[in-house]
Amino acid sequence: MTTPILVVLAGGASSRMWPLREKSLIRFGAHPLLAEQFSRYAALGFREAVLVASPSNAPVLRQFAATVEGLRAQVVIQPEPNGMGDALLHAAAALPLEQRPAIYITQVHDVTDPSLHGAVLAAYHADPSASYIAGVERADYFPGGYLVVDANDRITGIVEKPGADNRTSNLVNLVAHVHHDAARLMDAIREQYALAATPDDHYERAMAALMSGSTFKVVRYSGAWHALKYPWHVLDVMEHFLGQIQGQTIDPTAYIHPNATVSGNVIIEAGAKLFAGAAVVGPAYIGKGVIVGNNALVRASMVLDRSEVGFTTEVARSYVGERCALHACRVLDSIFAEGVNFSAGCTTANLRMDKASVPVRVKGDKMDSGRGKLGAIVGRDAFLSVDVMTMPGVKVGERAQVGPGTHVYRDVLDGQRVFVRQQVEVVEEKGDDA
Repeated sequence: MTTPILVVLAGGASSRMWPLREKSLIRFGAHPLLAEQFSRYAALGFREAVLVASPSNAPVLRQFAATVEGLRAQVVIQPEPNGMGDALLHAAAALPLEQRPAIYITQVHDVTDPSLHGAVLAAYHADPSASYIAGVERADYFPGGYLVVDANDRITGIVEKPGADNRTSNLVNLVAHVHHDAARLMDAIREQYALAATPDDHYERAMAALMSGSTFKVVRYSGAWHALKYPWHVLDVMEHFLGQIQGQTIDPTAYIHPNATVSGNVIIEAGAKLFAGAAVVGPAYIGKGVIVGNNALVRASMVLDRSEVGFTTEVARSYVGERCALHACRVLDSIFAEGVNFSAGCTTANLRMDKASVPVRVKGDKMDSGRGKLGAIVGRDAFLSVDVMTMPGVKVGERAQVGPGTHVYRDVLDGQRVFVRQQVEVVEEKGDDA
């Protein structure tokens, strides 16, 4: 049985991820997310792949594609983020449609257990005459597409964002789709473009049209699913990968002081140093050359290569990118891109006084993060001076500079400098003869 050609959607706009950069290249451990996903795809038996990129990430994705072992990957560019239908029509140029191949469509930023893709492939191999869609079983409402399924698990429709009281099932459409005839799918998408040129739901409408004349079956899935859509989702994906660490893996070149402690499920990479009084509490990942200084604490976090967690610093439930410098500070439920300087006395507040979930502004709109605790999200090479305090859910842009003693209540844009004006009064001591 021939394995379908893999089509991985990695284009689209990343503007919702600000101040973070390309989400497919965010590292969760030793490798970028894209590499982690492709290693899983190769292990499942995929041998041919088409990677749909955006103009901004295409160069680096091409470099990556050239290094993938066991899976031949071609990169095509989607010039504008105009939806899945448009992305697939660009992918069509790299597919042998005259052979009417089966294709497996997925998104790089959907992080699941590997068992999901294995189950979808197994269903296709059992009956290659049908097409398959993964349905995530959820008791709570998710603002996505819900599958309409009959008693025989045949899908007859997809209803987009029906509302909590109008759900057609408990099955949310997850982009792990097998189409047994890629040529037929592309024809159906083109037909939808001829009918309506402006909406970006051509793919969904094409599937609805195909369902009336061919069989689509659901593959039920109840495992973990984390969609990397907004910057705070980095913490969800981090927790997913931390949860896969089993036991302790400590590189022999790492230095662990006799008075340092390592507990729980932990990975410590080559050249890392834990000094006296340091504590790493799993699940945790400590990258290459990381320094965890005297009496510092890292727990339930990732700290990537060459970062410094200085004296008495606490890093809890946080993602710290490469080359960050932290000293005598508190990093709580936060996300730091690479090269962030977080100076002595700095703190990321992570809890609202009313203990409500933390809102975050995305492209000007206030959104509910759904997280009861959320600290700061800081872009690469930002510099926060001594005694800066960030309020819950605040974002600080790339290369921004925040002056000493500043309390940051709202987002700081890329390259901005934010300081507190200080009025200094000097009172001279009066002499005895005054």
